[in-house]
Amino acid sequence: MNYELFIAKRIITGKKYKNSISSPIIKIAITAIALGIIIMLIAVATGAGLQYKIRDKMAGFKGHVQIVNYDNNNSDVSTTPISKTQEFYPEFKTIAGIKNVQVFANKAGILRTNTDFEGIIFKGVSTDYDWTFFKEYLVEGKVPDFNKPRSREVLLSKTILNRLALKVNDTILATFLKTVNSKLPSNRKYIITGVYNSGFAQFDKNMMIGDIREVQNLNKWTENEVGGFEVLLNNFDEIDTKGKEINSKIGATLNSKTIKQSYETVFEWIQLFDNNVWFIIAIMILVAGINMITALLVLILERVQMIGILKALGSCNASIRKIFLYNASYLILKGLFWGNIIGLSIIFIQHYFGVITLNPETYYVSVMPVYISLKAIIFLNLGTLIMCFLMLILPSYIITKINPATSIKFA
Repeated sequence: MNYELFIAKRIITGKKYKNSISSPIIKIAITAIALGIIIMLIAVATGAGLQYKIRDKMAGFKGHVQIVNYDNNNSDVSTTPISKTQEFYPEFKTIAGIKNVQVFANKAGILRTNTDFEGIIFKGVSTDYDWTFFKEYLVEGKVPDFNKPRSREVLLSKTILNRLALKVNDTILATFLKTVNSKLPSNRKYIITGVYNSGFAQFDKNMMIGDIREVQNLNKWTENEVGGFEVLLNNFDEIDTKGKEINSKIGATLNSKTIKQSYETVFEWIQLFDNNVWFIIAIMILVAGINMITALLVLILERVQMIGILKALGSCNASIRKIFLYNASYLILKGLFWGNIIGLSIIFIQHYFGVITLNPETYYVSVMPVYISLKAIIFLNLGTLIMCFLMLILPSYIITKINPATSIKFA
């Protein structure tokens, strides 16, 4: 009995089917599995890549959580100062998972040249500022040095420099609007020491980074007065929990907001990527499963006589079904193997060479980012294998309907 089953397995899983009627169907099924896993890998990698890159860029410009005065809650410009002397500054000792707490103050202004002008938000920061983000996207020059008694060095985006036809080490004239303490506009000259290009058009088009002491001077504030605090977290996934903890630990006159709360529409939009990815995964598994069902049925119908002989020799339906399910699993694994090789190669090429580009005005990035974890790869492969295998169990029951006497009669 076992010998006959062994021979049957060899016949089905060996190379003999390559010249049979089922050969093109099997090739199509393997190709469908491979294409399915390729598309799923790319969908997961691009969806996760866009989510991570967009949220990291927003955190780079705004921090994960901002603490400001209630009067400044809905404004990008710091109008009412708050004291720098706070229990949570320079370190949040009562909350774990905080990477850095840094002060900032924003001021609206206009950059002017002899022929053009551009509106900007001058973001003043101090020596406690984490430059990791801007160093990553620095394309020319260096970040400003605020260890001097007074610093006129600023960091501008490539977008602004191109619009104003400027370059590194140029001096730029900035005009700032009047404030409560200053009734006249103020003119200041700054030196462009660095150029960044984040690809996030919403911020690149108007953000200038400089010394917070300049903003304090323009607003007639003291050294102890700032526009607010930016809190950077170690883990973005904890932003909702940490945001609530931070809000409960600050003073009654202060308010904190996470970037998810400040930019709800953006995060709602990128959250849709997950829905799209799940939809693509479901469709690809369904298509791959249907192709495998077709291949299995063709294999069974092509081996009707062999099934009849095995039944006549005493083999049970369950044993014969296992032979065909075993062969189908082999075909699925073969498709997954080639799909992973091709899919991961495409992701690798995109990650290191940035072949596919995007419109930053729409997607907030200029190059399609990709990210995929080992956990996601294992999940996709196991999920595809298990789902396709389960879809094949029901069709395999057709073997139980084959009558040995009828099938052998026409052998």
